[in-house]
Amino acid sequence: MDDILNDSRISRIIQEALVEDIGLGDITTESIVNSEILGNGVLLVKENGVVAGLDIAALVFQYVDPENTFTKMVDDGTRIDAGTVIAKVHGPLSNILKAERTALNFLQRMSGIATITRQFVGAVAGTGAKITDTRKTAPGLRLIDKLAVKTGGGVNHRFGLDDMVLIKDNHIEAAGGISKAIDQCLSYLSASNIKVRIEVETKNLDEIREALRFDGIHRIMFDNFTIDEMHKAVVLVSRKVETEASGKVNLENVQKIAETGVDFISIGALTHSVKALDISLEVKHSPR
Repeated sequence: MDDILNDSRISRIIQEALVEDIGLGDITTESIVNSEILGNGVLLVKENGVVAGLDIAALVFQYVDPENTFTKMVDDGTRIDAGTVIAKVHGPLSNILKAERTALNFLQRMSGIATITRQFVGAVAGTGAKITDTRKTAPGLRLIDKLAVKTGGGVNHRFGLDDMVLIKDNHIEAAGGISKAIDQCLSYLSASNIKVRIEVETKNLDEIREALRFDGIHRIMFDNFTIDEMHKAVVLVSRKVETEASGKVNLENVQKIAETGVDFISIGALTHSVKALDISLEVKHSPR
């Protein structure tokens, strides 16, 4: 976690979010709150869920004012009940208020992602299947979104287009077939001396058979397969490569999908349809 917090991309994301929110200044706070007043605040969760993003929130308060101190009452990844105080913040009240919305936006979004991820992880417990995310993240917030998935117990799929090959239906269409797409990809990687993992999306058992003819494939995705088709696909692959189920996954069917024996289940809804966890900041002031 410390490595991620020290990542320059995190600093940039937070700074851009603060600039977006504060702009030239918080004119409401500056007109009402004396800069000499100190404040104490508590971050209160108003519904059950899994907390994620406390360290990010702490950085937001400290970026606004190094005098702000942020004390975690629980750790990221903790399942909490409504009414739980998850952190306390102390410092100049005006600067606590300037940081409030940005800190809460990160915290609420990340906690929402961690909460739904934990629900999926719990639903497949004992099957051996792992819940993984996709690139269907909020623009500019991928690092944040994927950190929240990990906090919720999921695993991260590729971060971007440059760290893994994923041959999808449109690539296959453009190449004129799955074999041509794989062959062209393998030739390009070899000529360019690029060493990355390769995944191929398939629509049916025939495409799986075609993909299995090639050495160098690491994972095959079953896209929108029925449960029966997925059972057959897992048997066909027979552990030669990793397997991944994708498409129309929800909490009602994820256990049945996991029980087919797939290694990974990718779920775009973890990050593209986030329901933020309800968290508020309540402050009290005291003179210096």
